[in-house]
Amino acid sequence: MWVDPNLNEFYSRVSRIEKTHAKGYGFEAAGTLGRKAPSRAGSRILKLVKPLVLALLVGIGLKSMIHYYIGAQTYESRVSALAAGEGIDPVGAWLMHADPATLFVSGQMQALFPR
Repeated sequence: MWVDPNLNEFYSRVSRIEKTHAKGYGFEAAGTLGRKAPSRAGSRILKLVKPLVLALLVGIGLKSMIHYYIGAQTYESRVSALAAGEGIDPVGAWLMHADPATLFVSGQMQALFPR
């Protein structure tokens, strides 16, 4: 009787899968619902932190561009006027105040592109 060599390879693969299943491991495709508990708790936090960091960098970049373009004195006077406003204006003033990162980036822009 003739035996197919591929059959031996097949049975060895099945044996490895059965041993792996006996140890508690599973074979599940990514993105499917299964028995396996999600092991990446950090990735959930990372998915939240990445957009927040991006928003922070874009905000600092925008404030720096405005600070560079209109100048420090005009920028501070406009933020002061915004702080004296009513309703949500003081919140806008708090967001737009010239923090150290904004001043640093604006200074770097001034050094690169003097006016």
